[in-house]
Amino acid sequence: MTIQSGDRMPSVTLMQMRDGAPRAVKTDELFAGKQVVLFALPGAFTPTCSAKHLPGFIQYASEFTEKGVDFIACVSVNDAFVMGAWGNAQGAEDHVMMLADGNAEFTKAVGLEMDATKFGMGLRSQRYAMLIEDGVVKKLFVEEPGAYAVSSAEHMLKEI
Repeated sequence: MTIQSGDRMPSVTLMQMRDGAPRAVKTDELFAGKQVVLFALPGAFTPTCSAKHLPGFIQYASEFTEKGVDFIACVSVNDAFVMGAWGNAQGAEDHVMMLADGNAEFTKAVGLEMDATKFGMGLRSQRYAMLIEDGVVKKLFVEEPGAYAVSSAEHMLKEI
């Protein structure tokens, strides 16, 4: 079942590259007492994700901060090495926390997985964005297949 506004975020472990090594990030600790914008996408280095989705959140990071957002996080069903390299290539380091969901545990727990096997990509995340306050989903915007609009940084800024 897909997570909804008012639901608590699932308790899982994601991975993040820090100091040159993958480090565990527990969602319970990550979201506790914070206002977070989290967006998810099908894959690092993929066309829409690299040309629009991640760059938009990097570009508008300071505007999210001005609206009281503690941090922005990007999650994808990729490993921590790939997410770290993609974040570095995009200049995300000081703007967006790059989180790896290598086994799709988080993606399955929020009910937003998609089967991309016909594209040779296996199980991936749908494209979405959410506002989280103290571990509870306040707003959730899930894209229709192939779309890019409601999960964009520009749309999220209007919704906060």
